[in-house]
Amino acid sequence: MRSNRIRVIGGTSLALAMFLATGCGTTGPGDGDAFQVWALEDAAVNELVEAGIESYNASGDVPAELVTYVNDSYKQRLQVALGSPNAPDVFFNWGGGNLSQYVDAGQVVDLTDAMETAPEFRDAFLPSVLDVARIDDAYYGVPILGVQPVVLFHNKAVFEEAGIEPPETYEELLEAVDTFQEQDVTPITLPGAQGWTQLMWFSYLVERVGGAEKFQAVVDGEEGAWNDPAIIEAMEMCQDLTERGAFGTNFSSIDYDNGSASALLATGESAMFLMGTWDIARQQEDSPDFMASGDLGYTAFPAVEGGEGEPGAIVGNPSNYFSVNADSSHTDAAVDFLVETFASDEYVDGLIEAGQVPAVVGVEDRLQESDQADFATFTHELVSEAPSFTQSWDQALSPSASQALLTNLQLLFLGDITPEDFSQDMEQYL
Repeated sequence: MRSNRIRVIGGTSLALAMFLATGCGTTGPGDGDAFQVWALEDAAVNELVEAGIESYNASGDVPAELVTYVNDSYKQRLQVALGSPNAPDVFFNWGGGNLSQYVDAGQVVDLTDAMETAPEFRDAFLPSVLDVARIDDAYYGVPILGVQPVVLFHNKAVFEEAGIEPPETYEELLEAVDTFQEQDVTPITLPGAQGWTQLMWFSYLVERVGGAEKFQAVVDGEEGAWNDPAIIEAMEMCQDLTERGAFGTNFSSIDYDNGSASALLATGESAMFLMGTWDIARQQEDSPDFMASGDLGYTAFPAVEGGEGEPGAIVGNPSNYFSVNADSSHTDAAVDFLVETFASDEYVDGLIEAGQVPAVVGVEDRLQESDQADFATFTHELVSEAPSFTQSWDQALSPSASQALLTNLQLLFLGDITPEDFSQDMEQYL
């Protein structure tokens, strides 16, 4: 039995990482007796991947070795490394636009044949999540973590006191906004100090008004995509929410990272909070009394009546993915490692135990035995039934386009630019 291996390079400087990536340091793919698996530094996740590597190494002909990096500089490190003598054999990515740049450069192995050969592996994953790693009708990645859709959280006690139900349609949402304002309750928490929180509203409204193909046109770089009427209308709806007072008067100073936004919902100072499912972990940690009360509610984003998008479509973080470097000398072993590990009962059980909702089918009974079973089951059902799962836009676009998008969103919500100004500026990034 070969021993499990892990190396942490998270603390190296970017300059040193580039030095290593160009062939002046660690061994690369095809060198030595192991193939490298690159991932982010995350104690809980790394433990699961390490267990998968240990299981694979017990019988695999070529052992795997885990190398982890801190999040902040990982994308640049990977970009520098791929194509060099010291690129990873298997690498962590976000799917969608993040992965497509490497596919376009011919740096990723097409996994379609492997999935056709092992259909039970392909069919183990939720289609809407697996499809985020499908580019030009071919599969280039395998989901490795739990699903994290964006949902509309609400405080049940606040709604009960107001005598209304959580909104299922956008019109009901607007009515709820008016009701809570009359009661001096902030209708919706919005941590506007960070543009990615405003992106959740914008992306869902584009999805509901025009359908997933509107953002896909942006990803594909179609001329005029940012000027699409559905995108303009969604921006107008965002500004209307702000002008109605949906987010209160000081949303631009509220920060998500320090926990203040989540606390507003827990204390009943606000009624609703559009956020990724990861926020439940923060509520468990920071507001245990709120969680114990059973007052944390959650629902899908409301349907927009008359919109062309499908009501069940969702946005957020479908998963993270492992892909195989096309230049690896251990391609067969790397692909075997993916197929044997990431839909296995042992790995899936590990995800559930870690509090995640696996991107696989047929785990409802196991989720019922997990912590926060109702929420986990709701999340799994939401994703299982989704006709599409659009990746967070700032992950799908290039770094420069993402930064411009988030900056423009903050200006849009503050009313400092018009939707037309926004679209005109973003057109240059297509």
